Parts: sequence; structure tokens; C-alpha cells
Amino acid sequence: MHPPAARRILLASLVGTAVEFYDFYIYATAASLVFGELFFPKGAAGTQQLAAFATLAVAFFARPIGSVVFGHFGDRIGRKSTLVASLLTMGLSTTLVAVLPTYASAGWAAPVALCLLRFGQGFGLGGEWGGAALLAVENAPPGWRARYGMAPQLGAPVGFIAANGLFLLLGLWLTPDQFRDWGWRIPFAISALLVLLGLWIRLKLVETAEFAASLAEAPPPAVPIAEVLRRHAGVTIAGTIGAVACFATYYIATAFVLGYGTKTLGYPMQALLGVQLGAILFMALGI
Repeated sequence: MHPPAARRILLASLVGTAVEFYDFYIYATAASLVFGELFFPKGAAGTQQLAAFATLAVAFFARPIGSVVFGHFGDRIGRKSTLVASLLTMGLSTTLVAVLPTYASAGWAAPVALCLLRFGQGFGLGGEWGGAALLAVENAPPGWRARYGMAPQLGAPVGFIAANGLFLLLGLWLTPDQFRDWGWRIPFAISALLVLLGLWIRLKLVETAEFAASLAEAPPPAVPIAEVLRRHAGVTIAGTIGAVACFATYYIATAFVLGYGTKTLGYPMQALLGVQLGAILFMALGI
């Protein structure tokens, strides 16, 4: 039997990560479907789509920066505080996208603001994922570390299902013009409610006993990332390459295929979203 505190920690890891990945994925979906024509000058559809995907890429440069910054403070002041901060960073960045003006009304200020908010999303997720995994693993009973570490990883498919499921419903309920004009903003606005849910769960947590014990044993390194690279450079590089290979394939199969399939091949948005929702279940089963 696992104590209630452990189950609450697993729930906090899963829900918080799912909320952050929901935020991350709604941007990817909107970038694939409407951001090119809304946030960039009129031109060839392919050029607008590439510009939208360029803003999508901003988060992947921000994620390692966020992981270093939040990891630094997570090792010094604790997991709980940094996880709350990362969730707020992601939530604020996502919710503000819902009220951004388009290029037609604000000119180049619109895509610049979009890029800044996308950077905030990547920065927040960079701190979230590793911190949530640590929170789960450090609270695992003997022999259960890998299974506890699974909980935050499941946040990725859960967030994807929530994000693309909502876009699928909007595609069914709204006309294409309604979706383009204002419907795409709804998932970003809903993010504010989900972040409040995640904060409510996380604020009830306490620091892990393992973190408290490590502080009692010795102060944390002055620059934790330097310590990691000094002692574990090979493993860090290998893990980074593995993650790049995984997510390059993943976003080609989701964001790129969604944009190319709807705009170039002419598939209905609802059909492609439905196929992706079915496919993501295999990711969840694999985890």
C-alpha cells in the first residue's frame, strides 16, 4: 500500500505536467492551423506556415535554458517552489496568447509578442518536466522509482489528448471562419483555469525527504549544471541527443503533418486530429 501523501505527490506530478504539456501542445496545434495567416504578412501559404513553425521552434531553444535556471534553484531552495514558479511561467505565457492582437491590427508587434510568449512556454516547460520527475522519484518507496517516474511522463500524452481533443471539438462546433477569427483563442483562455487547478494541487505538497537529507549532508554546488557536466558530461550529451531525436520525430508526426495535411493535401482538420488522438494512445501505453 502506498500512503496518501505518495499518491498526492504522484497526482501533483501527473496533473502539473499534463497542464504544462496541454499549454505547449495547443500552441503547436494553433501554429499548424491558423498562426501563419493571422500573425504574419500576406504571402505564399507555405511561407506563412514556415514562419509559424519558426515561432514554434523558439520554445525548443528556451527549454534547456529553463531547465538550467529552474534546476539551479530547485537544487538550492527546493522542488516545490520551482515547480510552482514553472507552472505560473507557463500558465501566464499561454493565457496571454488568448488576447494577442493579430498582424492585421498590430503589425510586426504581433509576431514579436507571440515569440516572447512562446519563449516563456519553453522556459516554463524546461523547468517543469525534470522537476516533476524528481518530485515523483524522490518520494518513491524502495523498488518503485521507475514506476513513480512514469507519472510525470504520462503528462505528455494526457496533455496532448486534452489539447487536440479540444481543437477537434471546436472544429466540429464552429465554422472555419469562426474558428479562424476567435475560436482558436478558447483553448488558450481555458489554460488559466487548468493552471489554477495545478497550483491548488501543488501548493499542498511538502519538500521531499531526500532533498532535505541532501541539504543536511552538504550545501548544494554553487553552479549545479557545472557539476553535472564535470561528472556526467557523456551521459548528459547522450541524453540530449536522444531527446532531440525523439522530439524531432514527434513534432514532424504531429505539428508538421497537421499543417501540411490540412493546407497542402486538403484533409479535413477534424480527420487529422482524430487520427493523431488515436495514435497518441500508443505513446501512453508505451510509457
